[in-house]
Amino acid sequence: MADAAPLTPRARRALGGAAAAALFAAFPHPIAGRVVDGGFVFAWIAPALFLAALRGLPPRRAALVGLAVWWVAYAAILHWIYVVTVTYGHAHPLVGVLAPIALALYIAAFGAAFGAGHVWMTSRGAPPILSAAALWTALDHARSFVFTGFPWATLGYAQHQNDALLGLSSITGVYGLSFASVVGGALLLELATAWRERRPPARVEAFGALAVLIAMHGLGASVSRPPAVEPVRVGVVQGNIDQGVKWSAAWIERTLAHYEALSRQAVAEGAELVVWPETAVPGALEAEPRLRARLSALARDTGAAFVVGGVGMAFDAHGRPSAYYDSAYHFDAQGQLRDRYDKSHLVPFGEYIPFQDLLGRFLTAVARGIARVGVKPGPAPRAVAVALPDGREVHLGVAICYELIFPDLVRRFAADGGRALLGITNDAWYGRTGAPYQFLAITALRAAETGLSVARAANTGVSAFIDGEGRVLEETPLFESAHLVADLPLHPAPREATFYVRHGDVFAWSCWVLCLVSVAIARARGAPMRNDPRP
Repeated sequence: MADAAPLTPRARRALGGAAAAALFAAFPHPIAGRVVDGGFVFAWIAPALFLAALRGLPPRRAALVGLAVWWVAYAAILHWIYVVTVTYGHAHPLVGVLAPIALALYIAAFGAAFGAGHVWMTSRGAPPILSAAALWTALDHARSFVFTGFPWATLGYAQHQNDALLGLSSITGVYGLSFASVVGGALLLELATAWRERRPPARVEAFGALAVLIAMHGLGASVSRPPAVEPVRVGVVQGNIDQGVKWSAAWIERTLAHYEALSRQAVAEGAELVVWPETAVPGALEAEPRLRARLSALARDTGAAFVVGGVGMAFDAHGRPSAYYDSAYHFDAQGQLRDRYDKSHLVPFGEYIPFQDLLGRFLTAVARGIARVGVKPGPAPRAVAVALPDGREVHLGVAICYELIFPDLVRRFAADGGRALLGITNDAWYGRTGAPYQFLAITALRAAETGLSVARAANTGVSAFIDGEGRVLEETPLFESAHLVADLPLHPAPREATFYVRHGDVFAWSCWVLCLVSVAIARARGAPMRNDPRP
């Protein structure tokens, strides 16, 4: 690309601020009583502005700009951490202010790596647009596993309303959407720069980027989905139990009676399977026989199968509790407890304290609930064999809350034979912030990647039904008691599983390879070719 005029410090600060604001606006947020979701526009504009802010910088300064832009943007996106820590975790308000800032710093480190890596590679002649898209995508992928991972609000999720790119995710995962967004943003930047400088756009880069975008949209739009078969009539119940009273002894009977009433309403509307949210059961089924008997009686009385969220327990040789789990229990229509799935990826500092021997002296897990110690992870994601009232046994993935933000983890439910997904969560922690809506968009991508329909049960919302193409078909309002009943189509798994389910993060790893190739090219070229690296 042709060199642009040098940026003044004031212009660079303005571009950086605009990039942070655009990145924030790319994800849904409730504003003035409405959910505003600017992803369809800002998914392209945010990377364009960020790339513009990096132009002409040496790697060290580019790293600082990347750090600052992503830190500001993600501290704002993660504002809901304040509600989690202060309103429901009862931490000091200062902790509530510092928590999202500290978590945003983790994400900002990837922004710094992008800034430094991008200008270093492009200043030495690496392909500017493709190398930028590959590096951004590789770093989005790294966020899914570095220090256990926290891939919240990666750029690809901003495209959750783009039907063509949603189809692409069945091949590339959400990472293909990140790649396309950066390619589009870089192309916008080149066109805007050419127009401002009254010159034609650089032909190779511009036409190459346009060709990649058209190909990715075309590939996404051409993805064929196998016909769904044997639908299951599913009811999801949203109890709307306030997090502040969730574990109060005075609320146990009221909570159970409320969930029972909602479940009976769902069954009256034809539900064969009723799904309760994460930890909806106000007690431990292994330790409280009467509570277990009550749920068994509910299943028998209604003649429906149930999947309910609760606290799992293990006991030592003396019958004392030795471990706690965030679990999902399956009761069949005869009231028999058939299975328990334990959440396999836990929330650091939420459900357990990393480096417990050191940090446990000073910190406790936020989401302790009935367990006054950190919970333990289950062995691995797996499909649960759900026994339906008509005699069918259907394998379903039961993803519990935090598990839903990890693409590779959720695809393993499908790879294990899951024919649909049940997503159970307790979004009461987030309050009336953007987090429940951002989490819904994340869940929609899991459906599009795996081709599996999703029934989502959330304590305070958003509960929803999502089809196998990632489209939200029906959803509940936040903080209302509600239930939804719909036919949940079953995928003919494992036959005709999506490419992403069968092969995983091949696309993301190929972006790592492309980055390494770009680095090799840059090192072979030696000294920088110009002082104005371009996206």
